[in-house]
Amino acid sequence: MLLTDIHVGEKVRITNMERMNKLVLRRLLDLGIMEGSNIKIKRILPLGGPIAIETKGQLIGIRRNEAKMIRVESL
Repeated sequence: MLLTDIHVGEKVRITNMERMNKLVLRRLLDLGIMEGSNIKIKRILPLGGPIAIETKGQLIGIRRNEAKMIRVESL
């Protein structure tokens, strides 16, 4: 399942980030978001806006195009 398939409030674990742009992947890794990380969807902004995720006490916005490249599994 993709990160864009998840609803607000759900907790998931990242399973695959291989298809992401290398620069975006590097930035997420710098923030501690990697395969195996548990995240929670905090907000999905309308009209194709970004998705706000929470992990390790951080709130981070990810573009939907990038979120479509992240595979996750439910917890």
